[in-house]
Amino acid sequence: MDLGLNGKVVAVAAASKGIGKAIALRLAMEGAVLGICSRDLASVQQAADDIQAQTRAQVLAIEADLTQVADAEKFVNTTAEQFGGLDALVCNAGGPPAGVFSDFDDTAWDAAFELTLMSVVRLCRAAIPHFQQRGAGRVVNVSSMSVKQPIDNLILSNSLRMAALGLFKSLSNEYGQNNITFNTVCPGFTDTDRLTQLFQHRAEQANVSAEQLKDQTAQTVPLNRLGNPEELADLAALLCSDCARYVTGTAITVDGGFSKPYG
Repeated sequence: MDLGLNGKVVAVAAASKGIGKAIALRLAMEGAVLGICSRDLASVQQAADDIQAQTRAQVLAIEADLTQVADAEKFVNTTAEQFGGLDALVCNAGGPPAGVFSDFDDTAWDAAFELTLMSVVRLCRAAIPHFQQRGAGRVVNVSSMSVKQPIDNLILSNSLRMAALGLFKSLSNEYGQNNITFNTVCPGFTDTDRLTQLFQHRAEQANVSAEQLKDQTAQTVPLNRLGNPEELADLAALLCSDCARYVTGTAITVDGGFSKPYG
């Protein structure tokens, strides 16, 4: 299926590894040209080199800390300036620390707020004028299945990802007249460095190995395995394309059937 992304300009945040890199690679395979960012310039440049080697796509690596206003704006605007406009944006950022309510003070909440919600606000604020110039735009936010079913020991993520979901639903209403779509993809237990860190944290508390915990978790998923980043990337690429031009304001889980929001 041709997604019609050849030559489209897409900015993919936090794309040096994991889900972000998988999305960038999938878009590049479809012929998109990319700006990708990370706080670590060496890591994001390596990701850009890897993607270019596999696809021959144009990929611009940009150092940016998305908790900083100037960096978020620089990432979006530099991508648009380099490639002559912007067609799609993928919002993505590392998750806040694991823990329960009593673990975190105001400083921790403020940091999570900047990372999980305000990074999305800033990226969208910078991108929307470029989309308006184009007459269309696609925005995808990488969130979590926790927006459908809270995950134990992730109070910061559970709370602030819901705020980002409300933001996207509101933006889908406000900017639908500009042909700009806003959709959220919600990964479940996906085999990434982030998930490994969470398993290690829980394993220490439960006095078991991280591998044991990973195997036990996989058995709770109806498809009987963890997901991989490429499976989420396929959906994100679709939502960045004109094939999904009538899809907006949605939150779609990619979790092997794990979340059970009814009842």
